Amino acid sequence: MNSESHHAASGPSRPISPETAAGSVPLAHKKLRPRHVTMITLGGIIGASLFVGSGNVIRTVGPAAVLSYLIGGLLVFLAMRMLGEMAAARPAIGSFMEYARVGLGDWAAYLVGWLYWYFWVGVLAYEAVLGGETLHGWFPALPSWVGSLLLLAIFVGTNLISVRTFGEVEFWLASVKVLAIVVFLGAGALFAFGLWPNATYSIPNLWEHGGFAPNGFGVAFTGVALVIFSYFGTEIAVMASAESEDPAKGIRQATSTVIWRILLFFVGAVLVITTIVPWDELPEPVDVASAPFTYVFELFGLPGAAIVMQLVIFTAVISVLNSGLYSASRMFSSLAEQGFAPRFVAKKAKNGVPVAALLASTIGGVVATIVNFAAPDSGVFAFIMNSAGLVALFVYVFIALTQMRMRQKMTPEEVAGLKLKMWLHPWLNLLLIAAIVAVLIIMLTTEEGRTQVWTSLIATGVLVVCWPFVRRVRAKRARAQASAALEA
Repeated sequence: MNSESHHAASGPSRPISPETAAGSVPLAHKKLRPRHVTMITLGGIIGASLFVGSGNVIRTVGPAAVLSYLIGGLLVFLAMRMLGEMAAARPAIGSFMEYARVGLGDWAAYLVGWLYWYFWVGVLAYEAVLGGETLHGWFPALPSWVGSLLLLAIFVGTNLISVRTFGEVEFWLASVKVLAIVVFLGAGALFAFGLWPNATYSIPNLWEHGGFAPNGFGVAFTGVALVIFSYFGTEIAVMASAESEDPAKGIRQATSTVIWRILLFFVGAVLVITTIVPWDELPEPVDVASAPFTYVFELFGLPGAAIVMQLVIFTAVISVLNSGLYSASRMFSSLAEQGFAPRFVAKKAKNGVPVAALLASTIGGVVATIVNFAAPDSGVFAFIMNSAGLVALFVYVFIALTQMRMRQKMTPEEVAGLKLKMWLHPWLNLLLIAAIVAVLIIMLTTEEGRTQVWTSLIATGVLVVCWPFVRRVRAKRARAQASAALEA
C-alpha cells in the first residue's frame, strides 16, 4: 500500500494551513469557548469504564493496578503530545486523519479515518444500549430499545442545533463527572488516613494482603492492555479545540494538561479504592450497585450512594453519547471532503454542523442498537463491539508514525518555531510503537483478547480490500474536476 500513497488522484502532499486544511471551518462557525474546551478536556475520558470497569482491573492485578493505569496513561500522554505538536501547528477538524494523509499518504488517512468512525459507531450503539437499559430500570414501563432510541434522538438534536450547544451540554455533563470524582478523591483521602467519621487508618491495605503486586508485577504490565482503552477519547479535546475561538491555544492546553488529568482522575481514583478496600475483598462489579465507586461511597456512610452513583454513571454514558456523535460526524465529514466517502456527507449547514455526516453516523448506531435488541444471540452486535476494540491502538501507532514523518519533512527553522514540541524525537515514538506491539502480544494470551484482535483485523481487512475501489473513484473525480476547470 505504501507505493500507492502518492497516487495522482490526491496530488502532491503539502503542509496543512488553517486556511486550507480539509475539514477546517470558517471563523464564524468556531463557537466553542475556552470553558467548553477546558471541561471537554477534563471530562472527555471519564466514562463507565472508570466507574465500573476499574473494579475488574483491581481484582485481577491487585494494588499494582495503580501501575497499570499509570503506564497506560503515560502511553496515551505520549500519543497526545505527538498529536498536539501537529495539531497546534495546523489546526484541522479530522485531526490525525488529515495529518496521516500529509505524513503517510492517502491510504493511511483512509484507513485510520474509517476505523475511527467505525469505532465511534460501535460506541454510540454500546452507550445507547446501556443508557436504554438504565432508563428501563428506572421506568419499567419504558422498553429498553425505546429508551436507547430516545437518547440517540435527544443528543442528535443537541448536536444539530450548533457546535456551541454541543459544547454547552458537554460542559455540564462533564462537570457532574468531574465533581463526583473530586468528592470521591477528597473524601477517600480523609477516609484512608482515618480522618473520616468511623474510619480507621487503611494505607497498609496497599501491601498487607499478599503484597503490592500479589499476582506478580508481570500481571501489572498485563493490566495495561485492560486499561489503555479506558483512555481512548482524549483526542476529542483536540478536535473540539479546532472549532474553538482560539484553536492553537486550546490544543496546546488540551495536550499539555492531559497528564495531570490522568494522574488525578484515573491513577488517583484507583489508588483511593485500593487503599480503602483490600483488593481481594472488593466485590465483583456486575452492575452499578456493586461498582467500586458505589461500594466505597457506601463505606463513607453517604446515604443513597447507589442511587447517586447510578445517576453519575448515567451522566457519563450520555456524555460519551454526546461527544461520540460529535466525533463520528466530524470524522465522517472529513472522510467525505477527502473523497473517501460519498460527497454529500461533507455538506454543512449554515451553523457549521455537518448534518449529513451526523445523521449517517446516527443511522449506524441505530442499526447496531436495533440488532442488539432484535437479535441478541446473532453475534452481530458482539462482532461490532469486538472488532472496534483495537482502533485505539491503531490510532496511536498512526499518530506516532505520522508525527515522525512530518517532523522529517520540516526544515530546522520550522522545527525551532514549533509552539508545542515532542520530546526525544524519534525515540519516544519508537517506544510508544513498541509498547503497543507488546499490548497486542499480551492480548493474544487471553481468549477475549484474541477475539478482539482477530475481529479487528477482519474489519481492517475489509477496508483494505475496498481501498482500490475508493482510489479509482477519487481518481475519476479528480479527472472530472480537472476537465471542468479547463473548460471554464
